[in-house]
Amino acid sequence: MTGRRPSLVPGHVASKLLRLEPEGDDAMSRISIRMHWAHGMTMGAIRGLIGQGGLQGGHAAATHFALMWSGDTMLYKALGIASWPWQWSLEELAPDVLHKGIYAAVTSAAYDRLT
Repeated sequence: MTGRRPSLVPGHVASKLLRLEPEGDDAMSRISIRMHWAHGMTMGAIRGLIGQGGLQGGHAAATHFALMWSGDTMLYKALGIASWPWQWSLEELAPDVLHKGIYAAVTSAAYDRLT
């Protein structure tokens, strides 16, 4: 929708964690897609744990977002993939916050509806 290229950050995270050396953007793109799915499933499980802790609705969505976004940004920094978020440009920060915010809201709404 935005014309922006898909993020390769998940591929860089996976490559660092698994000590992979992908050759080229195509290989990195394949790793990124798999890592996006793995991250999404893991973060969905985290939302389930938040619900089991008794949080629902907006409080659960906000908690989910905070855990997901802060954890990701700390991991990016620790792996040397990105600087601290306050050093990111608006073009880097806005999509990251928006996408994770939408994910947290939709996942929380689905969890609340299913339970």
